[in-house]
Amino acid sequence: MGAVAVEHLTKHYGGPGEPAVRDVSFTVADGEFVVLLGPSGCGKSSVLRMIAGLEPITAGTVSIDGRVMNEVPARDRDIAMVFQSYALYPHMDVYDNLAFGLRRRGVAKGEIDRRVRGAAGKLGLEQFLKRKPHALSGGQRQRVALGRAIVREPKVFLFDEPLSNLDAALRVSTRNELIRQQHEIGVTTIYVTHDQVEAMTMGHRICIMNKGEVVQIGKPLEVYRNPVDTFVARFLGNPPMNLLNADLELAPDGVQVRIGDSGFALRRPRFRGLRSAGRHKILLGIRPEDLYETPRGDLPKLPARIAAVEPLGAETLLVLTIDGSAEEAIARVGRETRLHVGDHASLYLDGAAIHLFDPATGSAIARDEP
Repeated sequence: MGAVAVEHLTKHYGGPGEPAVRDVSFTVADGEFVVLLGPSGCGKSSVLRMIAGLEPITAGTVSIDGRVMNEVPARDRDIAMVFQSYALYPHMDVYDNLAFGLRRRGVAKGEIDRRVRGAAGKLGLEQFLKRKPHALSGGQRQRVALGRAIVREPKVFLFDEPLSNLDAALRVSTRNELIRQQHEIGVTTIYVTHDQVEAMTMGHRICIMNKGEVVQIGKPLEVYRNPVDTFVARFLGNPPMNLLNADLELAPDGVQVRIGDSGFALRRPRFRGLRSAGRHKILLGIRPEDLYETPRGDLPKLPARIAAVEPLGAETLLVLTIDGSAEEAIARVGRETRLHVGDHASLYLDGAAIHLFDPATGSAIARDEP
């Protein structure tokens, strides 16, 4: 068992500034893979280090299987941590790097050999056991670092941006390897990253942090489709969600929206968070993939001029300037688009995919299901 509970965790490094971590709470079920996601400096690595016992806790608790770990030394927490830097011993070969921690714990020689060869087999390292780190690729070194954690057979794995030193192609292959290994081993895992692709593809759940606080927790697609505020809306997605200044008026038969010269009605979904009748300033959110170049049923139109065309091979990004306003939006369309810079075109919005945000607070306005 390896369930982790973080309750009201706070970290203050001293001085007059704000806490690096403020009142963070989340749980990780036994065998679950949870990703702490956020920009640099948001406090996610500080949370991980407090869980590991590498950083004193200012306030709050960290528990594993119901046992509070605040005063338990790092070596006794039954946690294995994989760092960004790999931290391999350069003078030792792969076998000895994998075995080193077990030898220090006094594990029997036969048991060490069983665990080391078992981990090497799972990670495809058998042929490299006699090599030293300098003779390995970046991906192979990362696998050794992972293997060193696996041989300990811990209750919890902690990963601190382990792929950030790899090039793009190697990052993809190593990410897939980590996904496969976690699925096979089933150890509780907390993974820190600022890379949204890693978070979306690896995590059972994502815990998004900003300025030391938890902003939203949920399954990757749930968070992507239902961001709680404009920070999450812009942070998840590449390109991020379009946020357009709009005028909104509640009417008996629905919601009327105006962006520049464009006006249209929103009938579905109904936004139950809009309480008062009349006209409101609003931020309208729409993801690039929910803007279409060709009509699809009775979708509202958004007349615009094409400011830039960015062919990406499998798809094309269109940068649009909305008629009658200074608002810009990005649409993700097919690679066969015939639109060019300077063309005037109408893009079509998927009304069911529209989000509304309060421009003063950035919070999402609650909506009903279609």
